[in-house]
Formats: sequence, structure tokens, C-alpha cells
Amino acid sequence: QVQLVESGGGLVQPGGSLRLSCAASGSIFSTYNMGWYRQAPGKERELVATITHAGSTNYADFVKGRFTISKVYAKNTVYLQMNGLKPEDTAVYYCSARRPYSTDDYWGQGTQVTVSS
Repeated sequence: QVQLVESGGGLVQPGGSLRLSCAASGSIFSTYNMGWYRQAPGKERELVATITHAGSTNYADFVKGRFTISKVYAKNTVYLQMNGLKPEDTAVYYCSARRPYSTDDYWGQGTQVTVSS
């Protein structure tokens, strides 16, 4: 079992920055793939960025060049650095963990990001 806790969300103006954190319950990053997803009102949850157990990253087109996913093994924490935020980035952001070739998904409770003037 994996527990994930997100933090770092808040209200920012367009063009601003936020850093989201996802703290895991144990040292899982060497074996689990991690990801950030988001869900806006009235929309389905969508992939934002992923980082594999080996450290490879992938991004949705709408955040390329603006967001960076990273992890710190010693802190059991995954980060999402968000720069150049836009109003359409407003959503609840969720951290996920998945073991390769497994159907099990683990999710945090989510953290609200609001981009508005």
C-alpha cells in the first residue's frame, strides 16, 4: 500500500509560479512510476507529467516548457514546478503512483491550483 500527500497549491496570478509537492509513505521511487494529473471543473482527469522509476520524464503538450517534474529520493517526494501559469491550468492536481505492469493505482487527496487575476 502507498500513501501520497500533495501540498503547495494556492491562488496565483497568470504568469505566476507554484511548486507542488507529493510526499510518499515510503521509499518507492526506485520501483514505482510517478505522475501528476489534474481535473478541472466539469472535465475528466488528465495527465500532466510523469517520471518513471528510472527517472525518465514525459509531459502533456499543454505544459511542455512550463512545468517540470522531479523527485528527491532521500525525501520520498515528487515535485511539480509550474511556471508561466495560465487560467486554464486551474484544477485540482493529484499525485499518482503505479508499479510497472501493475493495474494498481494510488492517488493523493489532491491540491487546488487556481490561476486568476
